[in-house]
Amino acid sequence: GIVIIRAYGITILVTLIGTVGGVLIISLLAYPLSRKDLPFGKAFAFFVFFTMLFNGGLVPTYIMYTRYLHMKNTIPALIIPGLLMSAFNVILTRTYIQSNVPAALSEAAKIDGATEFQVFRKVVLPMCKPIIATVGLFAGLGYWNDWTNGLYYITDTNKFSIQQLLNNMIK
Repeated sequence: GIVIIRAYGITILVTLIGTVGGVLIISLLAYPLSRKDLPFGKAFAFFVFFTMLFNGGLVPTYIMYTRYLHMKNTIPALIIPGLLMSAFNVILTRTYIQSNVPAALSEAAKIDGATEFQVFRKVVLPMCKPIIATVGLFAGLGYWNDWTNGLYYITDTNKFSIQQLLNNMIK
């Protein structure tokens, strides 16, 4: 019984931290990409799009996380790979900001003395609640259902998520 409770606790912790962190990273990257005046904006957008289509592969990723970042059998091993795999959500959020947040509002806030971060926090984020909820749902479901990171990076049975535990019961 305690094994299941611990596994649920780890799953809930990973889902909460990963969802909040993922939404934060996605929105902080999507807002500058949505701006027309971002230097090298098209190059950054291409880089995000390219990483959505192609990745480094499983073996180099595993070697990087285990040998160099020392994340084997740690909770961050369940969180960090999911933070870096959300290019689709970045493009989705960027497109939403471009089409639903008028540039005139940002300009008006800057004329009133707002910094770029204040414009983001006080003008853009309140208008982006629907896309933030959507991306948060995508990220939360992704973390809740993820069993592959546990399969790759967790061998300590005390750090199994509920998905890893269920996966081992099937074998």
